[in-house]
Amino acid sequence: MHSMIRWSPLDEALSLRQAMDRMFEETFVRPSLRNGGAEGTRAAGLPIDLYETDDALILKARLPGMNPEDVEISVNGDNLVIKAELGSDATLDDAADWTWYRHELFHGAMTRSITLHTVVEADEAEATFRNGELTLELPKAEEARPRSIKVKSVG
Repeated sequence: MHSMIRWSPLDEALSLRQAMDRMFEETFVRPSLRNGGAEGTRAAGLPIDLYETDDALILKARLPGMNPEDVEISVNGDNLVIKAELGSDATLDDAADWTWYRHELFHGAMTRSITLHTVVEADEAEATFRNGELTLELPKAEEARPRSIKVKSVG
């Protein structure tokens, strides 16, 4: 007697949904499990672009829902630290009286620590904030800027 196993597209859809949910959770909800938190609290929650030009290091970070006053930046030697605090309606006094159905939006502190591989003039750094995107320009120290050396003919 054969037992028949029936294929159901719903089974595959559910397993795909579970895989997508797990991937989303590992990437955005609990990223510190993936990288061990080595770069700081919620490091993957504060992704950055960091690139170098001839004159400066440029850092960009997207901080949706935050205001410039929510962000603190410090440079100590070759260490750059970005701290940000994202608020939530759940912290309001009235929130205890509300009926919550979901409370999934991240709120709280995020910290990102980056080692700079170029000497910068931190006192001349400029930080701007536009549409939730932080741009930090760190001018290179004079000794770190490229030099052009003229070649002379001898004889």
